[in-house]
Amino acid sequence: MIYVMQILQVLALLFVLMLGAVVLMAMLFYVLDKTQPGDAIRRNYPVIGRFRGLFTKLGEFFRQYFFAMDREEMPFNRAQRDWVSHATKGKGNTIAFGSTRNLGVPGTPIFVPAVFPPLDDQFSVTAPMLIGPTAAIPYRAKSIFNISGMSYGAISRPAVEALSRGAAKAGIWLNTGEGGLSPFHLTGGCDLVYQIGTAKYGVRDEDGNLSDEKLRKMSENPHIKMFELKLAQGAKPGKGGILPGEKVSAEIAEIRGIKLGQDSISPNRHADINDYGELLDVICHIRKVTGRPVGFKTVIGSSEAWEPLFQLINERGPDCAPDFIAIDGGEGGTGAAPMPLMDLVGMPIRDALPRMVDLRDRYGLKERIRMIAAGKLINPGDVAWALCAGADFVASARGFMFSLGCIQALKCNRNTCPTGITTHDKRLQAGLVVEDKYVKVAHYATSVIKEVETIAHSVGVGEPRLMRRRHVRIVQADGTSTPFNKIRPSYNADAAL
Repeated sequence: MIYVMQILQVLALLFVLMLGAVVLMAMLFYVLDKTQPGDAIRRNYPVIGRFRGLFTKLGEFFRQYFFAMDREEMPFNRAQRDWVSHATKGKGNTIAFGSTRNLGVPGTPIFVPAVFPPLDDQFSVTAPMLIGPTAAIPYRAKSIFNISGMSYGAISRPAVEALSRGAAKAGIWLNTGEGGLSPFHLTGGCDLVYQIGTAKYGVRDEDGNLSDEKLRKMSENPHIKMFELKLAQGAKPGKGGILPGEKVSAEIAEIRGIKLGQDSISPNRHADINDYGELLDVICHIRKVTGRPVGFKTVIGSSEAWEPLFQLINERGPDCAPDFIAIDGGEGGTGAAPMPLMDLVGMPIRDALPRMVDLRDRYGLKERIRMIAAGKLINPGDVAWALCAGADFVASARGFMFSLGCIQALKCNRNTCPTGITTHDKRLQAGLVVEDKYVKVAHYATSVIKEVETIAHSVGVGEPRLMRRRHVRIVQADGTSTPFNKIRPSYNADAAL
């Protein structure tokens, strides 16, 4: 009994101390809030005004998990993310009872089933496609669906390793991103596309100019199959980046070819490319030095602005043409970008892609220039639509981030990514187990390809790239649907029949 009373006395004392601490903290916060000049709410409503900021931060969490419907979230809704999650398990991705998708939303694609589709033993399969027929070492790409550019530095070491090994297992390519080639890109032995950004990381001299010696050395790596000049990306067209000096470790400095501990500023565009003529000159130069196919990535605001490029290609001859053009949509993502650029600049992929495809075809370059679509295309329906619109390949970054376990926490720019994908915090990186994630990356890729082939089989063609705009209808504002080829006819519509 005495011990019980002593314990109760101690607990009572602790309670009084805790209560006193709370009162003391409240008084301290009152003084701080009342005297600080930056927040009017906290100044007028000291202490309780702090809850507004707390609830604002918690609102993002509660909306994602409790209040938003499956098809409501942005940039990717729960239904899209759940499909990727199920696909990474390598099992059937079937659903029951009925679709939860609202088929009356304007812009929704609806694929047109064939009246007499091919029999089951005539199932659609994806054939390899040659890129860069005039290059010394052309690339025969096996997959229609591949991994878009994500730099080591923007994403973590285990994330890069998992993507490399997963890409090798699935037989798809991995774009290095503009941060250069790291040892971790080579872990899996997959096909790589080396992206050359405006700072020319990894292939630059001390003054930041393109180095033929480093280009040649890079091309000698058998895993590097193509080079991609990044002119712009959908999330921040016309904007370069700054890599703070404190993030330039010895490893990053070595990979990117920059000075240890110093800020590295990426120009907003390539300083040596001032017009389409110089663009073609640089492409031809890189192809000559490396022997590999070379293309470029961009985001467009007007198809008319790009017409002179195709005119110039025909004037010079097809040998000067880029081997591929990667079109990013204005809805593309990145680790950090100004909101006005992310929200307001650049055409969405569903507008941009068919415009550029039609330009290419109108100038007779369909077989010479391959078209790659990027920008928020993560599910089979997205990929199938892009192929109908005229893309030869689709590349996704955020889809593969979801396959790594991304939960759309929207903390890519804070070094606090809870899944270890976009952080360099070793404790958080420990949550990303490469041995598990690379298998999920491969399962996701193969699931997308398999289900695109299923759509192709349903519409009655023997290969996904044989899908045409007539095979998909687009829902209009009044709820009815219109064939895509009526909304935007292909340039050579007869040949597409």
